[in-house]
Parts: sequence; C-alpha cells; structure tokens
Amino acid sequence: MIDPFGRTITYLRVSVTDRCDFRCIYCMAEDMTFLPRADLLSLEELERLAGTFVRLGVRKLRLTGGEPLVRRGVIALINRLGLHIGHGLDELTLTTNGSQLGRFADELMAAGVRRINVSVDTLDPDKFAAITRWGKLSQVLGGIMAAKDAGLKVKINAVALKGVNEDEFDSMLEWCGIHGFDLCLIETMPLGAIDGDRLDQYLPLSTVRGRLTRNWTLTATDHATGGPARYVDVAETGTRLGFITPLTHNFCEGCNRVRLTCDGTLYMCLGQNDAADLRSVLRGSDGERVLEDAIMAAIARKPKGHDFVIDRNHNRPALARHMNVTGG
Repeated sequence: MIDPFGRTITYLRVSVTDRCDFRCIYCMAEDMTFLPRADLLSLEELERLAGTFVRLGVRKLRLTGGEPLVRRGVIALINRLGLHIGHGLDELTLTTNGSQLGRFADELMAAGVRRINVSVDTLDPDKFAAITRWGKLSQVLGGIMAAKDAGLKVKINAVALKGVNEDEFDSMLEWCGIHGFDLCLIETMPLGAIDGDRLDQYLPLSTVRGRLTRNWTLTATDHATGGPARYVDVAETGTRLGFITPLTHNFCEGCNRVRLTCDGTLYMCLGQNDAADLRSVLRGSDGERVLEDAIMAAIARKPKGHDFVIDRNHNRPALARHMNVTGG
C-alpha cells in the first residue's frame, strides 16, 4: 500500500472500542455518549479486517481504544491476531491505560504481544484522579508491574499539560529509569469538545526538553518504533525519552499509519475528517477482493498531513472527533 506521496503504509492502529473506564480531561468530556453496540464491528469482523490489512502489507498492528482491555472477549481477538506474527506481521502491540493489566498481562504475553504503551500522566495519586476523573493510580502502577513481571516491555506515555504535570517530568524520567521503562511525552492534541480551555492545557515540548537538559544528558538517536515519536538517549538512566509533537513539529512527512475505528471507519489521517466506510463493504460482500479494493481506494486518498491548529479566537478544537474514537 503506497499513498499519493510515496509513503508505504505498514502500520495499522485498530480501536477495538470507544469505551473507557477513565475520563481523561484532554481526551473526553465527563458525560460521554458512546456508540450503540449494534454499530460496533464484531470481534470476528475486526479480525477479518486486520487480516486483510496484513495481506496488503501492514507489518505492525496496534490495538487501542478507548481502553482496549475493557472490550469483552478482546483477549480471544488478540490471540487470533497473534497468529499473524511471523506470517506477514512483525509486531502486535497495544496502548492501554493500565487499569486491566493486572488481569491480562500474562495472557497478552502468551498471545504474542511483547511491547505495550501505558498512559500515565502523573505519579501523584491526587493529580492522577483529577486528570483521569475515575482512575486510581495504585491500580495502574500494579498493572504496570504485572506487565513487567510477565516479560512485557513497557513504555510510559505522558501528555504534557501546562500547569498540571509540567513539574513532574524529571521525577517521571527518574522513575522510568529505575524500572527500565522508556518514557514518551506527548503534546495535547486539539481533538474533541472537552471541558476546559485547550490553551490552558497546551505545553510545547520544546520548552519541556529545554528544562530537562538542565538535569539530564539527552543525546539524539535514530531509534524508531514505527510511530511518530522522536527519541533521545538518556545517559543517566540508560533508557530513551521520546517526544510526539503534533503542534510544534509536524511529523507527517514519514507517516506510515492509518487508523481503523471500532465501527469500521478507516481514517487515513488522525488530523483530517476524510474517512472510508469499511463496515458496509465488509458486511455487503463475502469476497476479499472487494474489501481489498476499498482499502486501496482509501489509501489513494491519504492526505499529505494533518491540520492540527487550536482556534485561539474561539478555543475550538481542530476536529470535533474525540480522541477515544480513533485511539490517538
């Protein structure tokens, strides 16, 4: 699969559910309306679509949400998707809030998952409760340690929030170093109508990086995981620090990703509204050729880049779609 700008599409992110057991302030409104269950793809349909993408050249598959591990039966899906590893698929991984890792870490490892990303924006229990609204830090940290004990490589994702967690990045980097976790910092993205002021949340990572260099030796590296993060080595910990900067530094030139939602909508770009309805194609035909043609037609529309801009006059998001729909 090659898009109009010569980029080979090898990475598919699949949102298996739009539901989550947290309500993070930068991701969702507290009172959310989720998709009707009848609109969701079944696990078998998700498996069929993912398998089609693997046949077309996807080498990395990431499961997201919402929170992927709250989808009933998702471990069975992960087990079936894991059968593609070594048969076209190089890696199966997922992004999680960590709340369910204590239950499922061993099963993820057994299914062929080797790396996971866990979203943790603060190590302060009170701040964690405020950011997630419904989350308990102790439960998440317990899940992370269960994942580590199961043999999973853990990367911690933290969204940089001005005035909320910007004083914690040194301590988070130290904590990650102690446990051998890489840390990835992310600029807040202007997606979805949320409670609060996006301009108050936005913290450029160029500022964060400058502050971190006061206490840490950061050396540029060409390490890459297939996603948009730019990494540096941290000499004092032996771990890596990543930066995802959709606003201060557009990362679109090397984009190899597309996103499939739990209702079968394929977004060719996180920051654009153009999408392809694969659910109707999937349910309207038993033939794989029709489905493949629909996917290829969508890839042919992949745009050059996103339009992440915060409307500073009206404090509106760039797109009305909430983060939980496409998994970030």
